Amino acid sequence: MKQRTIIWALLVGGGIAGTLDILFAISWAAYNGMAPTRLLQTVASGALGKAAFSGGAPIAATGLAAHFALSYGWAGIFLLAAWRAPMLLRRPAVSGIALGVTVFLTMRLLVLPLSAFPFPVSFKPLGSILDLLSHMLLFGLPIAIAASKTRLARQRESAGA
Repeated sequence: MKQRTIIWALLVGGGIAGTLDILFAISWAAYNGMAPTRLLQTVASGALGKAAFSGGAPIAATGLAAHFALSYGWAGIFLLAAWRAPMLLRRPAVSGIALGVTVFLTMRLLVLPLSAFPFPVSFKPLGSILDLLSHMLLFGLPIAIAASKTRLARQRESAGA
């Protein structure tokens, strides 16, 4: 079996998670009548505030870049946690779902309120449930599965950790 590196897990897990998450967000936004550019500007508004909505495609690209930076950041945090607590690598479905719940709550309860995001954070039932499921299954799970395929997991298993 090919030994995968931690960098591989970061890039693949974070990349897949970021892609699936943004595709869900764009799809849900489109279902609710919002254009993809507007959704990505909304992401950028966490850093730029209301000014993000007057910037057009360049600000939408900034929002997409910020989204992926966060995805890779969360993947990195998970990999660091797995280095310290290898049990996270033994059951990636459980740890991935837990990661998704953690990301969902941290983003909604800490990051967005403390950022320049210009809207009140809401928990509308259907949207929140779908967003939580998205973070659990489309975001946390790919990161945890990628991490479980690394040399780190193999080394920890063979060391009896």
